[in-house]
Amino acid sequence: MKDYEETIAFLGEWGPFQRLIFVLLSLSAIPSGYISLSMVFIADTPPHHCRVPSLNSSYGGLGYNLSIPTEELKGETILSRCRRYTEQEDSDSAYSYDTEGCVDGWVFSKERYVSTIVTEWSLVCNDSWKSPFTLTVVCAGLLVGSLFSGILSDRYGRRIIFFSSKAVKTICYTALAMSQSWEMFCALYFIIGVMDISSYCTAFILGSELLIKSTRETFGILGVGLSYATGYAVLPLFAFFIRDWRTLQIGLSLVGYLYIPLWWFIPESPRWLITQGRSQEAEAIIRAAAKRNGITPPEDIFQTEFSIDTKESSGQEKYTWRDLLKTANMRNITIINITIWITISLIYYGLSFNTSNLDGDPYRNCLISAATEFLAYAFLQFTIRYVPRRVILPFTLLLGGALLLLIQLVPAELSGLTVTLAMMGRLVVTGAYAFVYVYSTELFPTVVRNMGLGVSSMAARIGSGVSPYVAHIGTYNKTLPFILMGTISLFSGGLSLLLPETKNEKLPELISQVKPLQWCCYKKRSAEINSPDGDVQGSKLAPANQSNVGENSV
Repeated sequence: MKDYEETIAFLGEWGPFQRLIFVLLSLSAIPSGYISLSMVFIADTPPHHCRVPSLNSSYGGLGYNLSIPTEELKGETILSRCRRYTEQEDSDSAYSYDTEGCVDGWVFSKERYVSTIVTEWSLVCNDSWKSPFTLTVVCAGLLVGSLFSGILSDRYGRRIIFFSSKAVKTICYTALAMSQSWEMFCALYFIIGVMDISSYCTAFILGSELLIKSTRETFGILGVGLSYATGYAVLPLFAFFIRDWRTLQIGLSLVGYLYIPLWWFIPESPRWLITQGRSQEAEAIIRAAAKRNGITPPEDIFQTEFSIDTKESSGQEKYTWRDLLKTANMRNITIINITIWITISLIYYGLSFNTSNLDGDPYRNCLISAATEFLAYAFLQFTIRYVPRRVILPFTLLLGGALLLLIQLVPAELSGLTVTLAMMGRLVVTGAYAFVYVYSTELFPTVVRNMGLGVSSMAARIGSGVSPYVAHIGTYNKTLPFILMGTISLFSGGLSLLLPETKNEKLPELISQVKPLQWCCYKKRSAEINSPDGDVQGSKLAPANQSNVGENSV
């Protein structure tokens, strides 16, 4: 019996149908590149001090030096951001030495921004926790979306979840510019986070299942990766010319409406349809693809006996997240993936949000940070063709950790070297973050692939939710965030050595086809693999031609 990829091999790998799917699904990742990272500018805190009604309301001025105490920040003496001297009415001196809070509000510098959410809702001093918490709210939305999008996509289909989440995300992103309070802003951004990761992960899975072999790899690295990097690179350009956060929000949201026509060009995943016992619908999609490619398909593409397993593919058995933990091999893959995703996400977003703590212009630093994404994806695309999966992930994480740990040895006066090492570390960690999407897609079987990727991505939001606070440490100690992230990267790199090799191998369809972990070069005996604790005996029924699965090294 032929497997799926052998059955549709007549389509070829790079016809008009594949090119269309590749381009459209890749471009759908552009908004994800700026949605969460736009908070670097939208929620930035400009220089500020207490407002004194008797003085000119413009920022700074000689009079403020007499009415506001000074404080030291990063070696520089500035006006206090949260305290002012108490005014005296019955005294020769206008101000006493006693201080009070900014009871009349704040004056914010407009040198860089016309407005941000911080200046509009005064998210400073006692409310300064709200700014990083806004990022945590976004990450919480990404976490929820990662979980439920996977479950819903595996249950109801990739296509419907992809388009519905993209539609809701675009509408809410537009409405965000009309927020009347910080609470309303957070509520909308939470929904945006849910929908953004839903559309991103589902597009990634949909493209991976519609494309095959080397095309799938190129899609995951260059297609989605470069589109995400493009969205990230567009962000500082938009932010540089649009300094008002509401106008910037509207400008960025308009991109989402360009994706409406995709509904008529992107089909459902035939792989998923087959696992649901809907072979006729899958065959109709393949025939339409063959027609677009100018190929005459066989008379009977998916024969009756093609069904992988009657019980599994008929749709009678519904899969849940518990299936990710039922068998030994599946459980090991899931737990290790979750751990690696948490650590990589923490490092990636920690370095991204930490750009404001680096010396130099934030727009330039953000653009350089985006440029590292392009370099990372280009390098990864080259290595992924020739280097085993079990080498790429550990190498990038271990190298990234080493570069970040070196920062603590750089003298304070060599700030340029610190920025260089930070950007180099971000470059290799970006490569690891992009690669882990491809690797995880190959590790999880079709019946729970989107769910597995969703749970891993959900776990990653724990890391991204913590990352704003890791970056916040940099306001007090510039090297401590790099020490923390470097150590975590080394740990994650060592853990990734346990994952099995998937290069040049067919995507697993069933849970019974999931590979065991690899411990160096040691190989388990076949009898051990087929023990009651292994996947062959402990999983759902495997087809006869897959009875030798699990005999690879463990």
